[in-house]
Amino acid sequence: MEMFKTISKALKVKEIRGKIIFTLLMLVVFRIGSNIPVPGINRTYLAQMFTGDNMGLFELFNLFSGGSFNNFTIFALSVTPYITATIIIQLLTIAFPYFERLAKEGMEGRKKMAQITRYLTVVLAFVQAAGLTVGLFRKTIINQTWFTFIVIMLILTAGTTFLMWLGEKINESGIGNGVSLLIFGGIVARIPSGISSMYTKYSDGSMNLITVALFIIFALIVVVGVIEIQQGTRRIPVQYAKRVVGRKMYGGQSTHIPLKVNQAGVIPIIFALSLLQFPLTIMYFFPDTAFYDFCEKYLSPSGNPGVWVYAILNIMLIIFFNYFYTAVTFNPVEVAQNMRANGGFIPGIRPGKATVDYLSKVMSRISIVGAIFLAVVATLPTLVSEYTGLDIRFGGTSLLIAVGVALDTMRQLENQMVMRNYQGFLK
Repeated sequence: MEMFKTISKALKVKEIRGKIIFTLLMLVVFRIGSNIPVPGINRTYLAQMFTGDNMGLFELFNLFSGGSFNNFTIFALSVTPYITATIIIQLLTIAFPYFERLAKEGMEGRKKMAQITRYLTVVLAFVQAAGLTVGLFRKTIINQTWFTFIVIMLILTAGTTFLMWLGEKINESGIGNGVSLLIFGGIVARIPSGISSMYTKYSDGSMNLITVALFIIFALIVVVGVIEIQQGTRRIPVQYAKRVVGRKMYGGQSTHIPLKVNQAGVIPIIFALSLLQFPLTIMYFFPDTAFYDFCEKYLSPSGNPGVWVYAILNIMLIIFFNYFYTAVTFNPVEVAQNMRANGGFIPGIRPGKATVDYLSKVMSRISIVGAIFLAVVATLPTLVSEYTGLDIRFGGTSLLIAVGVALDTMRQLENQMVMRNYQGFLK
């Protein structure tokens, strides 16, 4: 109910209403493009490729593209090359002084890093497009000439580039994180077909009522769990000392620093899945080879023992990226310095290094809770689907991303309304 009240209030404000409408229009453009097919494809053969139970690898790609991958549309690559490029650039800020210097140069440095990320996205998109065109989808191409292959690769690369631009425009003129909202839009668009598929399986007897009930219970647990973890915070008390400036006294009040249990949101899951897709894409450059067989058996969620290797790697990557992204977004040294500059301190903790160590310790302890929760919910459905036949392989990941993005967007909407109220007060 609180969410609908916030949206209702936001729609009454002309400026915010314009941003919401702009965001929705960009999502409509995304969905239109997701239904424009790549030319020169045998649609009958394409439909036959995605039938059967061994859909784990294809569903992994399809999750990010909102169904565009299975239909081989111009947005089949989705935003995964952009996400991969972002991961690489952020990792380079740790390994190379040049990128570390850019990260510390403020707005100009961020602009330069964003430009490098765009160039890298185009390169990765072309590589991935080549792998899918020459490898996985080669048999679906009617006129198999190098000219046709290059045209299709350029179309797929242009599609990803357009989505990258679309996400950045949402960041500039809309509400929420553009790239996350595009993934969210794809997931939400698949809900009607998912419900229809479940009803069909229930009608023909391939899925019983107990299975449906278990899926609904699992979905409710994930939604409630994500909300609790996303909204959970650890409040660090802060006391400000009294100080006299002229004839006035400042400070003396108490406040707190809210440390989120899941500071990174759903970013670790998106990053982890992007990296896990990479070798599964490269293997299509080398069909009918030992490398292809190795990836399909040991790295694919539909392989054996690949399902366990995939699950373990997924858990490790999610936990790693949770800590990594938290370290990028939360700087205890900066927080401690700001507190000290304003006469603030944590009761019982000395200012300076002791405060930095204390904040780092607390953040590390609460982050592991959020990281483990994300890892379990994102990985457990894969194992359950493999050994029970219940088709929820990526249901947990979809719910995590959808609910997480929705909460993050609502939080940004609330922040913009608060900022507007402050601006009105200052005027």
